[in-house]
Order: sequence, then C-alpha cells, then structure tokens
Amino acid sequence: MFTRKPASVSAAEGARAAGEGRVVVYWRKGCPFCKRLQLTLGKKARDVVWVDVWADPDASAYVRSVNGGDEVVPTVVIGGVPHTNPAPGEVRAAV
Repeated sequence: MFTRKPASVSAAEGARAAGEGRVVVYWRKGCPFCKRLQLTLGKKARDVVWVDVWADPDASAYVRSVNGGDEVVPTVVIGGVPHTNPAPGEVRAAV
C-alpha cells in the first residue's frame, strides 16, 4: 500500500496539471480526510498531482476561492471541476 507522504507541487503546477485533465488534490499535513484519500488511492496516488495548501499561499487562496472562503481539504479537481472532500472511490475512479 502507498503510505509515503505525497510529493507536492506548487499551485501553478497544480493548475497546469488540472488544465491537462489530471486529477489534482489540494491537501495539508495532519488532515485525516487527506490521509484516508491517499490510502484509498494506494499506488494510484502516484498518478495524482498533490498540492500542499500550507506550503503555497496561492494554493490556499485557490481552495478558499472554491469553498466559500473556507480552506477545506481535500479539495480535488477532477476534469477541471473542484470537488470538496469527495468520496475516495470517486477520486480513485477518476485517476
């Protein structure tokens, strides 16, 4: 099972990846829902683009902009559309 901490990219790289149709997960350390998603994805987690909202203020601003001002994670972009804390199975199916 894939349990390593995901490698994070910048918000700009995440936006670029979302524009290319990749699944992008905005997350933060210590978030139990983010960890559940990572564990559910297993090896597929390597195919997802991970953006740490605590490491990049632009990522944090993006998440707040699509969640009514709240920094809710995981926020997952699937097909260019942001989803707030989606079911892990939905994300797995999209990867």
